[in-house]
Amino acid sequence: MQKIIDFHTHAFSDELAPKAMKTLTEHHPEIPYYLDSTISSLLKSMDSLNIEKSVICSITTKPKQFQPIFDWSLQIQSDRIIPLASVHPQDPERDDHIKMIADAGLKGIKMHPYYQDFLLDDDSMMDLYEQLCENNLLLVMHTGYDIAFEHTRKADPARIVNVTKKFPELKFIATHFGAWQQWEEVESEMIGKNIYMEISFALEYLHPQTAKALLEKHPADYILFGSDSPWTDQKKTLQLLKDLDLAPDLMQKILYSNAQRLLSF
Repeated sequence: MQKIIDFHTHAFSDELAPKAMKTLTEHHPEIPYYLDSTISSLLKSMDSLNIEKSVICSITTKPKQFQPIFDWSLQIQSDRIIPLASVHPQDPERDDHIKMIADAGLKGIKMHPYYQDFLLDDDSMMDLYEQLCENNLLLVMHTGYDIAFEHTRKADPARIVNVTKKFPELKFIATHFGAWQQWEEVESEMIGKNIYMEISFALEYLHPQTAKALLEKHPADYILFGSDSPWTDQKKTLQLLKDLDLAPDLMQKILYSNAQRLLSF
């Protein structure tokens, strides 16, 4: 049976999950959710779909959130749950925190240009990217627009290309099929380049023929399966991918082997 790694999920501690979901749904009632955002509900979903591992993408919206997210990440990591820590661009201790993440054995960090208010290729971000390279940490970056924010160009394909050209050794993973709701630019500027992309929260918006063509044009070693659970249903995202009828070797790379290599199992 095909092994699967979901490279983009979210969860909160059992204590924080009800409050977090209440706050998020009050601010954005138009965005559905499919799990209660606890680790146990995620594992139950994974079990039903033969998903071997899920990457948890936490985000520090304030510098002071580094420590609780870091501590919780260490608590929840397991053979099946791969937590990413997060650093805030304005954190005065961000270099030390990056070193802490690496020393603790976590795989990398998640960042979000809208929730953390930065431009992807701003000069102020360059030292952070350099520190990630030096510490051999991967970076899952929200890219493209965000459904909950005004459509300002903080993380568009041109900015992604700028960063990946400047730091070719950076393990940079662009989310949402390269850049959410900017897929024409993804096709013209990113497809065909050695830039990692995961496909969460995108197949629901793309015509199947378009999605298939883009996946088949991109380097097969640079595509990852992601769902964005609980904001999407892992089962539905997986089925949308299967419905594209991709070649078995490409599916194997998307669903498992590319993620396995990046995460060094």
